[in-house]
Amino acid sequence: MNIPIEALAQLVGDSPQFMLQLTDDQQKKLRRFIHKRVLNPEDADDILQLTYLEAWRNRERFSGQATLSTWMCGIAQNLVRNHFRRLYAKPVHCEFDESLWHGQEENKNLDWEFEVNRRLEKTLNAIDHLPAEMRKTLYASLETDGSYQDTADVLDIPIGTVRSRLSRAREHLKRVTHTPQHP
Repeated sequence: MNIPIEALAQLVGDSPQFMLQLTDDQQKKLRRFIHKRVLNPEDADDILQLTYLEAWRNRERFSGQATLSTWMCGIAQNLVRNHFRRLYAKPVHCEFDESLWHGQEENKNLDWEFEVNRRLEKTLNAIDHLPAEMRKTLYASLETDGSYQDTADVLDIPIGTVRSRLSRAREHLKRVTHTPQHP
């Protein structure tokens, strides 16, 4: 499903001229952006085409405040996120072999599992209570594999702002998750 922009414009009608502004380098950057996040090439190509379609559908919302490639990377990021949400929303079917369970020491790892679950719950709760901009930057960083530059590009903010927000978020999360919890 590798359709060039010109062919896509003919398919959907009303030529999206603003999309033709994307240079070959910008198109390659968008393709790499998606393929870096979605390892299945077919899914990545589908998301790339959906990105072009969403950009065309929402062309009137493109204000020009960000570059066209940054705007389209934002669209792609949302589509990648939705792709994984749908993927992980499907229940995983696995069979449980009871013969492997019998004879195992049941309580051996319960304390450890409880502690891991408690810390995870504290961390997720702390993330939910971060200031909105800091939380948005943290999520964008996670989705861009921790790349400061990619995060800055997606959010259309300076790289120094990304570093500052992530540093403050890390410090806050360390402080909140490493303090003892009193019932």
